[in-house]
Amino acid sequence: MSVKTVQAVINGQTYNLTLNNNTGKYEATVTAPAKSSYNQSGHYYPVTVKATDDAGNITTKDAVDSVLGQSLQLVVKEKVVPIAVITYPTTDALITNETPAITFKVTDDDSGINADTIKLTVDSAVVTEGITKNPVSGGYECTYTPTKALTNGKHTIKVEVSDNDGNAAVAKTVSFTVDTVPPTLSVTAPAEDFVTNQAKITVSGTTDDTTSKPVTVTVNGEQTAVGEDGAWSKEITLTPGKNTITVVATDKAGKSTTVTRNVTLDTGAPVIRSVTMTPNPVDAGKTFIISVEVTD
Repeated sequence: MSVKTVQAVINGQTYNLTLNNNTGKYEATVTAPAKSSYNQSGHYYPVTVKATDDAGNITTKDAVDSVLGQSLQLVVKEKVVPIAVITYPTTDALITNETPAITFKVTDDDSGINADTIKLTVDSAVVTEGITKNPVSGGYECTYTPTKALTNGKHTIKVEVSDNDGNAAVAKTVSFTVDTVPPTLSVTAPAEDFVTNQAKITVSGTTDDTTSKPVTVTVNGEQTAVGEDGAWSKEITLTPGKNTITVVATDKAGKSTTVTRNVTLDTGAPVIRSVTMTPNPVDAGKTFIISVEVTD
């Protein structure tokens, strides 16, 4: 008797093998499954081989065969890299929290994310513990809150990850700035409790912020220009009586400093009500008292 047919069943599809007279073996060129075998039981695709002779006798070997089983376990690896996305902070963000909750998402729609490879770097410090990994479709949504407050200024975070087939994602990097200090604000004019008879006065001063420039300045709610040196000025019109001037400096991160000045506009001239000189007349060379009644 002789071999009539040799077939292989892979991922539910049957392939007919033909005899290679040069090698004496039955062969077929097969396209591997499109998906990784990692998520299959045992991390492989089981292959079944069936040989039939002319008399109808059949021999079958599969992936659990005690002798040939291991050679019938087809391992398929994907080549598509996983995806990493940093969701907070965003690029060039200005934040006022020294311990921000850093959030990012890593996904892979084939072999899946290898959770042990998730790595976060904050500036030069590699974070391996304290990352919360919440499973989502295809991967994880991750959160990490620094255990030590970040300094004011610029910081950089980087996320790295690989899938279960060993493909590494393109590392994602985001730079942001922490600013917890409000801008400085000095009002050089007018002085507190200044009294004037001029309805128009100029309010002026300086401002600065080392972390998140530019700084904007408003005087009684109206914005005024700020020079590169931080100097600013604004002419305002007073109403008769006491006036409160409110100056607010706000940096790019939204932190603000407020200074107020109380100024009085007095345009009424004093009134001389009466004048008396006692004694009057007075002897030559003697003293007398002059008394003036004035109201304002």
